[in-house]
Amino acid sequence: MERAYLGIDVGSISTKGVVINDSNNILAEKYLWTEGNPIQAVKNLLNELKTQLNDNIKVKAVGTTGSARKLVGTILNAQAIKNEITAHAIGTTSLYPYVKTILEIGGQDSKIIIMDDGIVVDYAMNTLCAAGTGSFLSSQAKRLGIEVDEFGTYALKSSSPTKIAARCTVFAESDLVHKAQIGHKKEDIVAGLCKAVVNNYLNNVGKGKKIRVPIVFQGGVSKNIGVTKAFEESIGEKVIVDEHGHLMGCLGIAILARDSKCEQDFDFNIKDMKFETKGYECEKCSNNCEIIKVYRNEELIDYWGNKCDNGAQ
Repeated sequence: MERAYLGIDVGSISTKGVVINDSNNILAEKYLWTEGNPIQAVKNLLNELKTQLNDNIKVKAVGTTGSARKLVGTILNAQAIKNEITAHAIGTTSLYPYVKTILEIGGQDSKIIIMDDGIVVDYAMNTLCAAGTGSFLSSQAKRLGIEVDEFGTYALKSSSPTKIAARCTVFAESDLVHKAQIGHKKEDIVAGLCKAVVNNYLNNVGKGKKIRVPIVFQGGVSKNIGVTKAFEESIGEKVIVDEHGHLMGCLGIAILARDSKCEQDFDFNIKDMKFETKGYECEKCSNNCEIIKVYRNEELIDYWGNKCDNGAQ
């Protein structure tokens, strides 16, 4: 029987999962859309991962990260529940132990992590504006009538990128429409968008941060070779993109689950279980805490949000 460990990264746009062994080798992996329902997304994810595993593999620990880490961690009785900064740092250093700078752009947020000797020494996140994220690029791709997967190919064809104002999604969209109407080539507009994404990132998330090599670029947007090229041109350094760059968070949390040493057999068969969350405002004191309760087959399994014991009921 081979021991294995499950890591799940649940974000607002995508849900990712990996199963690794004791040597950090990925035995199963899946990336799918959350579609506003993290519980159903995780059920679908587990079904997909299970089909990739042999019968002699047994998952002994589970870890969760991402915006829905607490909810999913509660449902799966996870041994490790950690934030994205920690998970991404652990996942990246497991493959690139000497990394100094981690650039990450996801579906709706972005982050930068500064490392020194394998330790996080500084970081910054942008969760307030979607300009320059994966969802932003997807919407612009639809506006241009091309697949977002083709963005990089278009960008590399350009010799004269169009200047796009991308500090705000609304401004970027109106500027893009204007540039198209006055005759800019589609490949130039795409290349301009890639450059705008990078400039927006460096001037906001990366503001005041000293970017040192080795540099690893990850998250879903790292698959866009146009954005990678724009990063290299702006920074003036080689940027590493790993084939599993979109899975670094779940890789890291799987490693943390293994290292927790709190093992128990995990059962993938949760598809028939009914999970429900209920939220209400506690009015027992002036805090007015928003309490979230999680039920499994109508049985309360956990709750959070209370700032005092009044809400612990």
